[in-house]
Amino acid sequence: MFSRYLQRFPAWARFAGVLFPCLLVVIFAAWLAQGQSQSQSQTPSQPPPSDSQDSTSDSGGGPQTNVGPYAIPKKKDEPPPPPPKETPKKIEGMPDYSIHLDVPVVTVPVSVVSKDGQFISTLQKENFRVFEDGVKQNITGFTVTDAPITALMLVEFANIAPQFTMQTVYTSYAFAQSVKKNDWIAVTYYDIRPHILVDFTQDKQELFGALHQMQIPGFSETDLYDAMYDSLDRLGRVEGKKYLILVSSGYDSFSRITLDKVYKKIKDTKDVTIFPVSMGWQLRNYCELAHCSGRTRGMASMPQSGGESAAELDYLAADNQLQEFAKMTGGRFYQPRFIAENSEIFQSIAGDIRHRYEISYHPTNAKFDGSYRKLKVEVVAPDGGPLTVKDQKGKTVKYDVIAREGYTARHEVD
Repeated sequence: MFSRYLQRFPAWARFAGVLFPCLLVVIFAAWLAQGQSQSQSQTPSQPPPSDSQDSTSDSGGGPQTNVGPYAIPKKKDEPPPPPPKETPKKIEGMPDYSIHLDVPVVTVPVSVVSKDGQFISTLQKENFRVFEDGVKQNITGFTVTDAPITALMLVEFANIAPQFTMQTVYTSYAFAQSVKKNDWIAVTYYDIRPHILVDFTQDKQELFGALHQMQIPGFSETDLYDAMYDSLDRLGRVEGKKYLILVSSGYDSFSRITLDKVYKKIKDTKDVTIFPVSMGWQLRNYCELAHCSGRTRGMASMPQSGGESAAELDYLAADNQLQEFAKMTGGRFYQPRFIAENSEIFQSIAGDIRHRYEISYHPTNAKFDGSYRKLKVEVVAPDGGPLTVKDQKGKTVKYDVIAREGYTARHEVD
């Protein structure tokens, strides 16, 4: 039907009717292509992300499209990582090692007592000066002790003047009575050799029983030096601060050990303080009244070629020897004139060894050379001048500073 309708028009009209729609299609297609090319030229191109940049971390959590303006936060500058720790290479066959630095510390027990034996307990760190071999030391530790004690009582028990000796032993009970709960006490007596009556114990009844065993002295000879050396050797194996209470006339007649060796042993024994109680004065008084014979000291007391016997010897040298024991170790020397004083003296000793100042310092000479270092302790006022001590009545009190004379430094092989 449509073809018959077209046949009514001339040929050129029919050709134009077919060509015109085709031109419209071509023109529309060209216009559409031009519009797409313009839209593509207006859209900015995004560079592809590089391998070294993380698009997720750059956006900082912001929009993930290109719609609208937005700011991408700048990365904070992070510090560079620390370099790896270098460790020494492990050498095959060599064990692991560590370095230990041993800094020496010296502790000096000091007593400051009045002339009547009272402990002065009100001093402070600033009141003390310590010198080692003449060089002032810096005090780093300071305490006032009231601690349990470890002590060995060494008693001369020889057949010299039995009545006098027994009275001296009985007064030793005063020291045993002063023992407290946590104290450790041992008792040894000596004549021709040392006898251990009781080893270190905390039981008062054992101490009383040990003293009670000294009833009848057997020998007149005395080996003070041997007994001292043996006692110091025992105390040297005990840790901490130790005390040796020596009840003796100071006379030696039977020892194999010499006095010089005893002095050396005292210097080499650490943390020991000796409190000698001299029986010399009392013994001389007793012998003057009882007319002691010239053989009161055994074979050694028999008259020699010079006609002098031990009964005629002045005990001054023996007392000086006991005083030296005390000075070397920072103890106190007691010289009772009457037996009645003994009980008070033993109680005073118990107070002395319980109440002391402990002063510590790092020596300027830190060498471990085994040398003997001399010590000097001074008590001064806070301004450095002389210290004045007064009693409750305001009267000036004289006092003594008691400290050991020196110590032996450790050796490298210790």
